Amino acid sequence: MRAFLPLALAATGLAALTGAAAAQSATGLPALDALLPAGNGAASGRILQLVALLTVLSLAPGLLVMVTSFTRFAIAFSFLRSGLGLQSTPANIFLVSLSLFMTFYVMAPTFDRAWTEGLKPLSENRISETEALPKIVDPFREFMTQNVRPKDLQTFTDLASRNFPKAEAGDKIDLRILIPAFMISELRRGFEIGFLIALPFLVIDMIVSTVVMSMGMMMLPPTVISLPFKVLFFILIDGWNMLVGGLVRSFL
Repeated sequence: MRAFLPLALAATGLAALTGAAAAQSATGLPALDALLPAGNGAASGRILQLVALLTVLSLAPGLLVMVTSFTRFAIAFSFLRSGLGLQSTPANIFLVSLSLFMTFYVMAPTFDRAWTEGLKPLSENRISETEALPKIVDPFREFMTQNVRPKDLQTFTDLASRNFPKAEAGDKIDLRILIPAFMISELRRGFEIGFLIALPFLVIDMIVSTVVMSMGMMMLPPTVISLPFKVLFFILIDGWNMLVGGLVRSFL
């Protein structure tokens, strides 16, 4: 019995606190109402809304990767570092930050439209959550529709034909089909760009390796000599400007 005494005391205290909070809420004092969004629904429904909001905020980084241009930038910059033969330069934090800010640059019209048509009216209580959700999602839906590969979209449409209702002509594409198709398309395009980035560096490595082997320097790693030449080549062609400019133009 002594082992259960602390548990019983904790349960009693929790019940007392709950009763006090309910009493304060009933009398108009700041309690649970201060933590929940304003609305006409019951307390349980408002608590579910708060839990849903916290869940969306916790998944925000994943949503940024899934429905924006972040994936293509991140893959291209990773291939660039691998092609140069650099292990930690530029650092991961720099590449991720650059990918993030370039994503904000490319997605600025989409973000502005979602804010103007959905988030701002919702924050000003001019529309409800039900009306705001389509206005927030539609700009991202249009962006993904413009950049998704038709073959990938058709693949996921065929795979979902047994589980999801078939869309009628003129209906919007289900996000459960559009988002994975868009992600696969971005991975493919990212690897295509990565191949074009790595190819000239591979040619430099082959040339340097052939020269080193012909000179009989078997013990000297070719990468030690090729690294300065690859960095010099990337600087001479103004590689950062060319790469970032090409990635941004690929979304226009």
